[in-house]
Amino acid sequence: MQSKLQILIVDDEPRVLDEIEEFLVNNKYQVYKALSPSKAFKLLESQPINIMILDVKLPEMSGLEVLMEVKHKYPGIEVIMISGHGDMDTVIQAMRLGATDYFPKPFRLIDINNAILRTHRFLELSDRLKEANSSVDVLSRKLLENIGSQLIGNSDAMKHLISMMTKVSQTDNTSVLILGESGTGKELVAHGVHYLSRRMQQPFYSVNCSAIPETLFESEFFGHKKGAFTGAFEDKSGWFEIADHGTLFLDEISDMPINQQAKLLRVLEERKVSKLGSKQSKKVDVRVIAASNNNLELMAEQNKFRLDLFHRLSIFIIEIPPLRERVEDIPVLVDHYARLYAKDMGKSISHIDTEVFNIMKNHPFPGNVRELKNIVERAVIMCEGNKLQPEHFTFRGKSPLGNKSMHDGKNGFSRENSTDQFNEKNEESVVNAGDLEEGIKQLIQNALKVCDNNKARAAEMLNITWQSLDRRMKKFGLE
Repeated sequence: MQSKLQILIVDDEPRVLDEIEEFLVNNKYQVYKALSPSKAFKLLESQPINIMILDVKLPEMSGLEVLMEVKHKYPGIEVIMISGHGDMDTVIQAMRLGATDYFPKPFRLIDINNAILRTHRFLELSDRLKEANSSVDVLSRKLLENIGSQLIGNSDAMKHLISMMTKVSQTDNTSVLILGESGTGKELVAHGVHYLSRRMQQPFYSVNCSAIPETLFESEFFGHKKGAFTGAFEDKSGWFEIADHGTLFLDEISDMPINQQAKLLRVLEERKVSKLGSKQSKKVDVRVIAASNNNLELMAEQNKFRLDLFHRLSIFIIEIPPLRERVEDIPVLVDHYARLYAKDMGKSISHIDTEVFNIMKNHPFPGNVRELKNIVERAVIMCEGNKLQPEHFTFRGKSPLGNKSMHDGKNGFSRENSTDQFNEKNEESVVNAGDLEEGIKQLIQNALKVCDNNKARAAEMLNITWQSLDRRMKKFGLE
C-alpha cells in the first residue's frame, strides 16, 4: 500500500466536495473527486484508490448501488458513506453491503478524518496479513515440492516463525541456530530457510551430531586422503565439501564432543577445510544451520559447550514454539494428518467429531507435532467408519474418555494393552534364550514385527530412543 493514502470523494454537491478536499489535502492525503458515479468509475480504473467517501444520494444511480459495484469490482477499497438522510434502514443496508463507516450531514470533518485513520489501520493490518499468508503459502509449497512435508498453522506464532525464516534466508552466509523442544520440527525449519534462499538449488546436507563417533569426527566433517589412517583405502569428501555452495544442517549440536568443537569453529571462521592426510586447504562456501533442544548458553556456563562456538552459531536465533503455545493450530494439524493418513491407508474418512478438537486442545503434547502425528495415525488405524470419534484417540496408551482399557470388543486394543501383551509374550523369550544378547535381539525382532518394521514405533514400544534402537539393529545385523 502507498505511504500516502489515495482518497476519492463522490458527491453531487460541489461545495461539499471542495470543503472535504481542502481539509484532506491539508492532512497530507492524495485526493480525487467526482460529481457523478460515471466519473468516479473512470477514476477507479486509472487511480490506485484506497478509500472512497461516498454520498448516498447521487445522479445516475444511488450511492448504495455504487457501493455494491465498488465492493464487487474493487473489494480492496474501503468505503465511508455520507448522507443528508440518516435513516436507520439506509445505515444498516450500507453496513451490510460493506461500508466501514456512515456519517449523516452535517458532519464534522474531524470525525471523517478519524474514520479515515481507523480505516487506514485496518488496511495496514490487512496488508500485513496478506503478506504473512503469502509467505506461508510460498514456503509450504517449496517444502512440499522438495521434501514432501510442510509447516502447518495459521497462528500468530507460526506466522512470526515464518517471518524470521524469510528474513534470515535473504542473507547468504549468516549462521542460524534453531532452538526448540523435541518434535517441534527443527529440521523442517532448516529446510525452509534453505529453500527460501539463493542456495535452494544447491545441496542440503543433514548431520546428526549425536550419531558421530568422536574418532571419526574429522574424517566425516572434513574428509580424508587415501592412506591417512588404517582403513582409509580411498579419498573421501567430508560434509563441508559435499555441502559446498549449499547448506549444512547440524542437528543436536549440543552432543558434539567439546574437544572437537574448536575444529568446527575454525572452519566456520576461516571457511576452509583440510582433509586428514593433506597439507592443503580448500575454500568452502557453506551456510551452517545448527539445532538443539538444550540450552546451549547454560551448557557454555557449565563448560559443557564452547562459548565462542555458541556465539558463532547464534548470530541469528530462531525459536520454534511448542505446540501447547499455539493451540489454535491443533485443529488444522489434526485435519491435515487425518486426511493424509486416511489417503495412505485407503480409508474414506470425511468427518472428525468436534469433541476430538476439544480433547486435543487440552492435551499438553510433550512430544509436540511428532506426538500429534502419531496420535492421529493411530486414530485413523482404529477408525472403521467415515468419522473419527474421541474413542479412536489414545494418549500414551490411555483413552481420552478415561483410564479404562479400550479393549471393549469393538474398539480394539489401546497401545498400552498391546505393549503389555508384547512384554508378557517376550518375557519368556528372554529367560529361555539364556544368552542376554540373544534375548535382546529377539525382543527387537518381535517389536519390529508388531510395529510393521516402523523403527520409531518399535523404539517407543521398547521404551528406548530411536538412536539406541538403530545402534542395536546394526549390532545384531537387523538392518
